[in-house]
Amino acid sequence: MARRPLPRILTSGSASLARGRDLARTAADNATDVLHPLLVIGRGLRVLAVAGRRKWAATPPDKRGPALFLAAACVLVIALVPYGPLLGLLTLGAAAAWAGRDRTTEPAGPGEAEAARLGSLYEALVPYFSVPEDPSPLFAHGGEWDKAFSDFAFDEAGRITRLHIRYPAYFTDGEAASRARIEALLHAKSGRGREYLFDWDEEGNQLDMRVLAPLPAGIAAQPFVTGPGETVLGFTDADADGVHGVQRTLPVLHDGRPLDVPPVIWRTGPHSTEPHLLAVGQPGSGTSTLLRSLALQALRSGAEVLVVEGGSSGEYACLSGRRGVLAVECGPAGAAAALEWAAGETERRLIATRRAREAGLPAPEDARRPLWILLDRPGVLGYLAAAEGIDDPLALLQVPLRHGRTVQLTVAVAEHFDHLELLHDVVWAHTRARAVLGPAGVQQIADVLGVPPNTTPTAQVPPGRGYARLGTGPVFRLQVPATPDPYDEAAGPEARQAVLDLLPERHGPAPAPGHPLLDPVPRTKPLASQPPAQGSAVDAAEIPEVSEAP
Repeated sequence: MARRPLPRILTSGSASLARGRDLARTAADNATDVLHPLLVIGRGLRVLAVAGRRKWAATPPDKRGPALFLAAACVLVIALVPYGPLLGLLTLGAAAAWAGRDRTTEPAGPGEAEAARLGSLYEALVPYFSVPEDPSPLFAHGGEWDKAFSDFAFDEAGRITRLHIRYPAYFTDGEAASRARIEALLHAKSGRGREYLFDWDEEGNQLDMRVLAPLPAGIAAQPFVTGPGETVLGFTDADADGVHGVQRTLPVLHDGRPLDVPPVIWRTGPHSTEPHLLAVGQPGSGTSTLLRSLALQALRSGAEVLVVEGGSSGEYACLSGRRGVLAVECGPAGAAAALEWAAGETERRLIATRRAREAGLPAPEDARRPLWILLDRPGVLGYLAAAEGIDDPLALLQVPLRHGRTVQLTVAVAEHFDHLELLHDVVWAHTRARAVLGPAGVQQIADVLGVPPNTTPTAQVPPGRGYARLGTGPVFRLQVPATPDPYDEAAGPEARQAVLDLLPERHGPAPAPGHPLLDPVPRTKPLASQPPAQGSAVDAAEIPEVSEAP
């Protein structure tokens, strides 16, 4: 059977429709060109109307009457003047055309100096992004840099602040050493003294480099809006533009003005996965400032604080005799006694909590009260204890570190890079929250945090500036709140007064160094003097019986 031909409308309809669309598009373009002046004037009239409405809304009510009278007088004068209405319409049309003009400008290319800098950077990357076997290399000596670089920006001094780089697919971007070489080269060629963020897109073979703005360093110690068990380590970047940051913000006062900044929140307590903290830095980097900030926040939340200072610099003298501060120990003998008491207190709380749970009761109040142990430069204490023939006080810290999370006991240790080898393995194993403050190399930061930062550390940073990592999370840039020693006259008066305002009142004269810890709650004997017992390291006879609440 012969096939019938298709209808004519089906065979030629597509061509007619395409020709009709082309005619309609051409007519629309011509109409737009003809009516372009009217469109510009209409857009300008809308802009002028919006501006007038805003001006009228901003005018005080008592001045609106005179303003209306003045406008009506102007309209009357224009109407009475010869050719006044025509001149008024022409003036209004000219103002509308100026307000509705197209303000979009074509992006200007780089200047001569900027192009020379980009060319130099391109030539420096050729040995890393090219191989002799590549038939059409993207990077080659004497090649065109605009094929590899895009989306660049410069600052007022002519230095690169943003650069997008395309690199060949055979570059080993999966190796940390290869990426580190490229980052070091870009850091050196783009200008030192600034913090760069490198965002590698290994899937698309692209690299984004950007200069980060410095974190605010003028935020002083103040009451922070936090929940139970939350402590502010410092402030960081917002979670945007590839920077590891947080989406939460806190209201603070910065130079007397309210400001919302993203914080680094450290959560402690029985449900915390990072119950203890280790802060490392150089002298003057702000590790003591961080411990003072933690002490003030803990005291404000109703916790008890025990301070052990190995440097004997007196930077925690402001806490002596304050309500909630158990003791401030500086010598090796006092530190050993304090940590021995902390170990016994930890076991007392453990047994009291266990007995309460076996009886179906909540834990006693004295076993649920948060207790913070702050150790500043404990490595010096070990050296002094060995010189005086005393056992290393850090050996007594393993019980609070191992079992402190269950009984609301938090340990924060601050040490310098020079004495890290003096820290015991138990400190490294149980301090999962880490902070590195002050100038430090990439390898030093990686040794403490476990992974290198995704930005380039700078050689000159203000006190309290560094990096933080909570457990296995990302590395955050960190700026600790300014919490200086209020008795240090070299610090700013505003920051010192802010610390004094946060200190609790004194409950008596400051105890002398080595003073025994006094507490109305029955405590256990020192850990070293207790005989071993099955199932517990503390004699059950020394633990008060748990009574049922009325």
